[in-house]
Order: sequence, then structure tokens, then C-alpha cells
Amino acid sequence: MKIHEYQGKQIFRKYGVPVPRGIVARSPHEAELAAKELGTKVTVVKAQIHAGGRGKGGGVKIAKSPAEAGELAKAMLGMMLKTAQTGPEGQKVQTLYIEEGLDLDKEYYLGVTLDRATSRITFMASTEGGVEIEEVAAKHPEKILRESVDPAVGFLDFQGRKMAYGLGLTGDSVGKFVKFCRALYQAYVDTDASLAEINPLVRLKDGSILALDAKMNFDDNALYRHQDIVEMRDVAEEDPREAKAKEFDLAYIALEGNIGCMVNGAGLAMATMDTIKLVGGQPANFLDVGGGASKEKVTAAFKLILQDANVKAVLVNIFGGIMKCDVIAEGIIAAAKEMRLTLPVVVRLEGTNVELGKQLLEKSGLALIPADNLRQAAEKAVAAVSRK
Repeated sequence: MKIHEYQGKQIFRKYGVPVPRGIVARSPHEAELAAKELGTKVTVVKAQIHAGGRGKGGGVKIAKSPAEAGELAKAMLGMMLKTAQTGPEGQKVQTLYIEEGLDLDKEYYLGVTLDRATSRITFMASTEGGVEIEEVAAKHPEKILRESVDPAVGFLDFQGRKMAYGLGLTGDSVGKFVKFCRALYQAYVDTDASLAEINPLVRLKDGSILALDAKMNFDDNALYRHQDIVEMRDVAEEDPREAKAKEFDLAYIALEGNIGCMVNGAGLAMATMDTIKLVGGQPANFLDVGGGASKEKVTAAFKLILQDANVKAVLVNIFGGIMKCDVIAEGIIAAAKEMRLTLPVVVRLEGTNVELGKQLLEKSGLALIPADNLRQAAEKAVAAVSRK
């Protein structure tokens, strides 16, 4: 789950991570009032969307007066902000964050995430603040500092000092940076975050260290422990299909292809998409119905796929273990009849109750295309699309 910058900064404040003063605004009038209340010579008008690179896309502007803040807000609200992380369609701006202007001295990058290679929470820091970290990693990997945290002892001050010196910090800024990292680590651990990223982290003229940005993502499997974070969810920022999938506990990610995929198991789903690509097709989605889905869950998954206007054919690939093939068949039949299916559907079933599942599909009266193995299923799906 993702949250907005201003919400991330609310969490940061709770844990003592220094952030600038700011006020949320959802209209030009509110933006102007916020700028007046902050009372600084300049304010920053920031679009709030679940994507990075907002500055390059025109989503971060400097206002030299409250009136200008209002004018910038008027132009920004409702715009489709396009960044490298939104895709070509962009994301609609519905909320702004008006923040005080600061006397900046230097920008840095600081992030905390789980390094699966070491199974440890890892800090990443760089002098290349304000630049996309992926670009830094690709062109100048030597400029990224890393510190892995031993879960038995937690973040230690010497690790903060090591990063501070690596970033070129001196004097009081070193101690402030260490304190900053210690608080950030605690915020990350306590909230079951999967990412805490600050780009840029800034040093002010007086040596203070502040989070000028705040990006936080959270482990969905741990959200039951954090109702306060769940309440921060902005469904308007999510793909409607992905939001609907969450209601049925489906793992769904929309892609840009034309062959819809319904598979049980994340690994098998990845293999299915790879095979479609291998034989010249383009998957329209990743969809894992899980190992113990009900008929209703399968029906919801099938309907979800068919709601994508780009889908020209559907490939169902099920290995029946915990999930029985006859249950999948019942779900396919129910969804196809309810939605008056006209698209070609290729079905490959294998495993528990496979013969019963095939019998149900054969007797359904639906124009389904059977397949005996994954490659054959992918080839038939690609062929069906080419005939459309």
C-alpha cells in the first residue's frame, strides 16, 4: 500500500524525523490561505500523487506570494500529471501540499528498504539528491552508500556516522544525521513499511537535516496491525481494477497487452506471462487467484479480466492442488454466463479433479478452447487474438 507525501510526513513527525511545515490544500483558495499561514517568503506547491518524478512533470512549483500559490494550485488541480512512474496516461491531481520555503544548502538521497539478498533492512544514501535513484544506480553505482542493519541489535550510531562521512557531512550535521537515521529506522520498523524513501534529504544553511520529501510503502500483509495507516489509503490513486481485486483478496496487476491471464500461484502466473511473450503475445495482466479460491472468487477474477477493454482473449492456466479444477471450471462458467462472454477463452487445467473440471466445461455449452499444456495454451491464445 502506498500513501501520499503529506501522510508520510505525518508519520515522520510522530517518530521525530524532522520535516518542513506544510498544509494540505484541495482548492486554490485553501492553497492561498495555507501560504499565508505558513508566512514564508516563498512556498512550494506540491501535487500529491502516488508517483515519483513530480518535479520533472510540473507537479512541484515555487510561489513567491500567497496569491501566486493560489494561481499555481488552480492550474495544478485536475491536471493529468505525467511522470516516469505514472505511465503515458498520467495521474489526476486532486490534492496539493503547500510547504514552507527553506534556505537549502545541499541535497541528498536517503532510502530504507528490505534487501532480500541479505534478508536485512538496508539504508541507501547518496550525494545525488533530487535525481532518480534508478538513474544513479545505472550510471554511478559507486555513489550509492549501503548499510545493512542487524535485526538483533537494530540501527547503530556508527552506521549513521559512516554514511554521514561518506556523504561529506561535517560538524553538527553528522550528529543530526545520525539522529535522523535512528528515527527513520524506528518509523520503518514500527509501521511494517516496505519502503521509506526521501529524495531529496536536505541540509539547511544552519546545518539542520530535513526530509524534503517522504515516500512510504507498506506490507499489505501487515496492515491488519495498522488501522491508522489503512485509513490513509487513497483509492482514487489506485487502478480501479486493482482496488476491486483487493476486495476479493486477488493479486492483480494491470499490464498493457491483450491476452488476459487467470492463474493460480504467483510463480505459475509469471511463467504463463513469459510463455505468452515467448510465442509472440502480450499479457494484459498478472492475476493470481491463490491456492484456495472459492467459486465466487474465481468468478470475480474472471469478471475483472473481462472489464479490460484491451483484452481480446483469455488464457486460464490452473494447476489443481489445494485449488480444485472443478471449482475453477464452475467459476469460469458462472462468470462467462453472467457477462455473456464473446471473447475466446483458452483453458488449460491440470491436477486435482481435472477430469471433472474438463467435463463441466464441455457440458457448459460455452465456446471454450481446451489446451493440454502451457505452450499450446499460449499459442492458441495468440492465434485467437490474431483472428480478432
